[in-house]
This record gives sequence, C-alpha cells and structure tokens, in this order.
Amino acid sequence: MTAGTTASNFIREIVSADRAAGKHGGRVVTRFPPEPNGYLHIGHAKSICLNFGLAQDPPGGKCHLRFDDTNPTTEDPEYVQAIQEDIRWLGFDWGENLFFASDYFERLYRLAEDLIQKGLAYVDSLSPEDIRRYRGSLTEPGTNSPYRDRPAEESLDLFRRMRAEEFPDGTHVLRAKINMASPNMNLRDPILYRIRHAAHYRTGKTWCIYPAYDYAHPLSDAFEGVTHSICTLEFEDHRPLYDWVVEQAGTAACPQQIEFARLNISQAVMSKRKLLELVEKKLVAGWDDPRLPTIKGLRRRGYTPEAIRAFCDHIGVSKRDSIVEMQLLEHFIREDLNKRAPRVMTVLKPLKVIIDNYPDGVTEQLEAINNPEDPSAGTRPIPFSRTLYIERDDFLEDPPKQFFRLSPGREVRLRYAYIIKCVGVMKDAVTGEITELHCTYDVETKSGAPSAQRKVKATIHWVSAAHAVEAEVRLYNPLLKGDLSGVVDQQDWTAHLNPQSLERLLGCRAEPSLKEAQPGSRFQFERLGYFCMDPDSQSDRLVFNRTVSLKDAWAKLEKSGASR
Repeated sequence: MTAGTTASNFIREIVSADRAAGKHGGRVVTRFPPEPNGYLHIGHAKSICLNFGLAQDPPGGKCHLRFDDTNPTTEDPEYVQAIQEDIRWLGFDWGENLFFASDYFERLYRLAEDLIQKGLAYVDSLSPEDIRRYRGSLTEPGTNSPYRDRPAEESLDLFRRMRAEEFPDGTHVLRAKINMASPNMNLRDPILYRIRHAAHYRTGKTWCIYPAYDYAHPLSDAFEGVTHSICTLEFEDHRPLYDWVVEQAGTAACPQQIEFARLNISQAVMSKRKLLELVEKKLVAGWDDPRLPTIKGLRRRGYTPEAIRAFCDHIGVSKRDSIVEMQLLEHFIREDLNKRAPRVMTVLKPLKVIIDNYPDGVTEQLEAINNPEDPSAGTRPIPFSRTLYIERDDFLEDPPKQFFRLSPGREVRLRYAYIIKCVGVMKDAVTGEITELHCTYDVETKSGAPSAQRKVKATIHWVSAAHAVEAEVRLYNPLLKGDLSGVVDQQDWTAHLNPQSLERLLGCRAEPSLKEAQPGSRFQFERLGYFCMDPDSQSDRLVFNRTVSLKDAWAKLEKSGASR
C-alpha cells in the first residue's frame, strides 16, 4: 500500500480509539469489496482511499481486496481485471490479500445448513410475488410465511435438493428466521439463498444456488478477520442483519460495520447501473469515455492519481449525504497539472496570419519555457516563420470595448516572439468569412531581447504554419444538463444528457514538439487548458482530450454582459 487519505475524520478516530483500547487485539484490517459487475468510478476512489488509508495509518494494518462475486448473471472477469488495474493506478496495493467471496461458497453453504438445524433458517416455497406481499411495508408489519414453521429436517432436505438442481429458479428460497414484525425491513426473514441456474465466471456450473449479498458479505468479512467494515450510508439499516449473521454463524471474528456518506458529484452519473446503461446503449464510447466519472474515463481524460487522492482527502468523510461540485474536482487536477504539465502552443480554430514584412522562406528558432512552475523543466525551440496560425477567437473585426486582442490597426504580442499589427483582412467573396490576416511585425520587439521594452495589452499564442502538426482535439463538457436528483421521471433519465457534452475539433494545429508525445502524455495548451494525448492517436493523426479548461476572465465578462 502507498498513498492514502490522511485527513482526520470520525472513522479514523473510531479506528484509532479501538486500536489504543486493544479492541480486535489491536489489529486494523479493512477491505475494499467491489462486486465485479462494472467499472469503478470516482465514488469508489473515495472508498479505496479511505480503506487503504485507514489500514496504513499507523503502519501495520492491512486492507484486503475482496470481490463480492455472488451474482453469476452480472459478473465478469473483465471487471475483475479492470478493478485491479484501477486500484493499482490510484497508488494502492493489497499485496497477498486478494480474496473472492466465491472461494467461500462451500463454507457459506455449510453454515446455512447449521442455521437450518438450529431453527434459525427455513426453506420458503412462496412465490417471489407472495414473499414481497407477506413482507409488509414501512407502516405495516409483515406476515409469517405458511412455510416458516417447517420442520428443520424438511427444510434441510429441500435445501440439499435445491443444491442438487432438482428445482427450477424461483421455486424455493432459504430465509433467515428473525422477526416479520420488525420495524427494520431487513430483519423480516431476509432471503439467504436463491436458486439460479447460471454459470459463475469462477466456479462454472458447480453451483445452482447462490448466497445473497447480506449473507455472504458479513461472513466473508468474518472469515478474513476484518476488524472494521467500512460501507456507505445505504447499508446503515442493514447493520443489524450484518451483526445477526456474524453472531449466529459463531465465527471467531466480529467485524464492526461503520457507515459514511457516499460521494455525489454535480452533473455526473454516479450509479453503476446507469453507467452500464449508457455503455450498453452506446450513448458513450465505452467505460473509458472521458465524459464518465469512471476511473478509466478520468484517466483517459488526463486526470492523475495524485489529483484524485488529493480531492478525496479534501472532501473528507461524513455521515450526511451532500453533493460536491464538479468544479472542486477540476480545481485539484488544475493544481496538480499546473506543477507538472509541460507547456505547448496549440491553435484549436486556426486563422492564417501572413507577416508581410518578414523575410519569405526564413525560419527562426525561438526559445519557449517548458514550465514556469518548474525551472528544471528548461526550454524548447519553436519555429517562427512568415505564415502563422492564431486562434480565430483572438481576432475581432469590430471589437467591443474590453477586447484587447487582435483587430484592424491594433497590436498584440505573439507569445515568445514579436509584436505584430493587423494591417489587412481577407474574406471569402461568397460567404464573407475571414480567411486570412495580413500583419507587420516590429523586429525590435523580439521577446527576451534587451530592446523589447514596448508594452501592449495582450499576448496571444500561435504556431508556424509550415511546421505545425495537425491534430484532433476533443472538448468535454458535463454529461448531464443538471443533477439527476431533480429528475422526476427516472425511467427517462437519459433524456437529460447534454447534447454538447462532446465537441470534436478537426484541423487543429500544434507545435511540432508534440510529434514525440505518447498516449497518456499531459500538456498545458497555453491559454486554453490542460490536455492529454488519447490512445486513438497515430503517428499521422494526433488526438488530444481536454482534461480541464483554464480560468477565462474574458468568458466571464462575456457571460455577464460587461464586455459591451
């Protein structure tokens, strides 16, 4: 295990107090227990940081990785592999402590037989519909099943025949015998086993009955000697059942369940079921689509494990549900990439500029700073020539009062280069669209030269047309128009997807230094934001994903209307 969350929180205080008091023999054993039925998302990252962090502070604890794989119809080895890769990428390692609930199937079955023999479980032959009806409601107690008082011998015989594949799905279930009048719905004789004729990705067709999560999960914790079972608030009402299962099974270990609020992020899909729906309906490009809050998607978008861990550390752990603004997560990736990302110049929407008084056929090598936050990053050469590309947004023919970039008769500085002045505007004869600008440059204003003292109000980025490499740039916006919490018809939630969540820009122009970049490389495109090279890139077709934009004072002015 490596980096984890370090901030103090109520769970850390509980664990520290237990350790100091010698509870659980002074041991600290946590676990991260995903079900392998999908890819991990940023909410899981919070749990990973918490569980691994608790185990390593102070040193000597352990955090297990256990796959709660009790549902053969939804689980897949693809997810097992992906989950392990994501956890390692985040910076954590479980060492030899890798477990699977499916490894305990025989042991779980034997304990279920013991519960039947003790009169604490019975085989129920009600239909699934009747089981739901007999269960009652939040305001009305449940009703005992007519099979609740079956003799233990009869239930045991039926349970063994269920395992022997004598019955079709739904014919019988094994239920705990607790209290059908309990105000806690989870204690109203919960189902422990179901018949499910489906092959398991690890055990094949060995089993046709499978344990319920609320039965297998606490016992798996106990089998492994887990001391603190950390879970999200939706399992708080399940805690009495968790404790009942562990107590009645008579295991030596008695894990302590502690709940915390799950992570919710504005304008993000944080439901594994909804994420799966997006992938299966091809509404996104896959689990690693950069618009998704999956670990795979964030990684492809350019997020770093350090930024995600810092974010999880900052938001902390609480007992109250809340929504964290996406802007906070973006803040942490900006902070991280500002320190580490090399700077390059890239023009997303090129507008040709011809410098009339610059020698034709001449290329000058200028010097650019790789990262002003890291002096050790050094400099790089950038070619300068007569024909350049600038951002189309950096020119306005009829500028408003607070627009200080290029316009007819106005001067700007080219980053690392010269001051230029616009002296001509060429347009398409049919569409009227501006096709190129003609400018002049002041040779005495070369950036860095002793004579370059003259000041102008704006500096813009550019690339040399003859040397630039072509690229596709993908700009990402929130996947949702708003938060799903405000959606009345959850069945039609995909209607709230943002149609502008992805914008593909073709024909972008970038510095020639990007020819050497590798997929996964991160950069700051000066004045534009942070970008990451996508795996779709090829030697003759570079593709970059925008990780996050830079703060844009002009955009704020334009939005508020103050620019006019």
